[in-house]
Amino acid sequence: MTQSPAAGQQPQAHQPGSTDVFDRWESNIRGYCRVYPTVFKSASNARQVDEHGKSYIDFFSGAGVLNFGHNNPRMKQAVIDFIESDGVTHSLDTYTTVKRTFIERFVETVLQPRGMDYKLQFTGPTGTNAVEAALKLARKVTGRTNVIAFTHGFHGMTLGSLSATANSYFREAAGVPLEHVTRLPFETAPGGGVQELRDYRCALADSSSGLHPPAAVLLEAVQAEGGVHVASEEWLKEAQKLAHENGALLIVDDIQAGCGRTGSYFSFDGMDIQPDIICLAKGIGGFGTPLAMNLLRPEHDIWSPGEHTGTFRGQGISFVAGTVALSYFEDDSLMSNVKKCGDQMRSALLDIQKRHPGRTLDVRGKGMIWGLDLYDSELAKAITRKCFESGLLVGPCGTGGRIIKLIPPITIPGEDLTAGLDIFAVAVHEVVGNK
Repeated sequence: MTQSPAAGQQPQAHQPGSTDVFDRWESNIRGYCRVYPTVFKSASNARQVDEHGKSYIDFFSGAGVLNFGHNNPRMKQAVIDFIESDGVTHSLDTYTTVKRTFIERFVETVLQPRGMDYKLQFTGPTGTNAVEAALKLARKVTGRTNVIAFTHGFHGMTLGSLSATANSYFREAAGVPLEHVTRLPFETAPGGGVQELRDYRCALADSSSGLHPPAAVLLEAVQAEGGVHVASEEWLKEAQKLAHENGALLIVDDIQAGCGRTGSYFSFDGMDIQPDIICLAKGIGGFGTPLAMNLLRPEHDIWSPGEHTGTFRGQGISFVAGTVALSYFEDDSLMSNVKKCGDQMRSALLDIQKRHPGRTLDVRGKGMIWGLDLYDSELAKAITRKCFESGLLVGPCGTGGRIIKLIPPITIPGEDLTAGLDIFAVAVHEVVGNK
């Protein structure tokens, strides 16, 4: 039986930066804290401050959740007003005023200007819930079980989405077979390309190929966790053709690359891509609070009431902050700045590449998501560690963690972006130059 402190005895005070409580009580599953071994206390826009008072420029942004920065002041005030007015914070799927406002603004700001007609399905709170619902619906619509997914793709950690996720480290933790997915090479992977998709489409048309048409083709236009791989318009159109010619649904997972990250609301904007389902999460909640949503073509919205549920589908705070986030897309000012900042990031990474002509380094990305592929996971870890020590948060991703991904808030001040890129360049040069 746990003993209570003696009367009048004060609990032991923790020294700033102490991780004893986490080490003693939190599961070994924790991961990001091992990359950033400090205790954060406050945050604003593109900066986090730890208990020691050290400030870090955040080029990680909660794995893409914080597109609009930490504690966005416009959202914060709206959330405060909502709470002080006793707004409905949790509603399952009942109707609320803030959900209505969010839906109206999303339709007016995102769908109507693009001539898009979709139903909005709010799923459980995270991206994997959105993908699970999308896969379930595709199988319900088509009556088929198999799904086509791609190498290096990341779609979530629950069993259905994990089946489509390619990373073996994540897959091996499942404990059961991960089935009903056919894996094809992504465009930039070995064996990938437009012709490969055409050949597979031809094989599906051959009644003697032994292949069966899929329920869906699931892809990311920009693979984020998989290593910042960017698909071309031609390849995406061929994937769409592969799906639609075979009566399958095209599902685009835009969970990390959407919501303005690439310089437009969707990562596939302007490519004449018409997904049957679009999965969104991370940035749509605006403030860092959970929200996940699928956009469904109306003809595929064949759910029966309550057939797919989730306790946290109606997060009032997320609807309020997400509505404020949509105001950033009422004109082109933020997206123009994202493209400008993206050009600066690309230029900085290319300069790093040029300074090390004897080492294989690959630069790739779009908008304000960029990756530096070092083809060496130990180098990537050392650079990440050096960045942390110098006050910059970055995250390894991709095969073996060999790619360093840069995803600062799209609202980052120019001076913080420049300072962060300078820290990153110095860290790369110090680590790579010594190898």
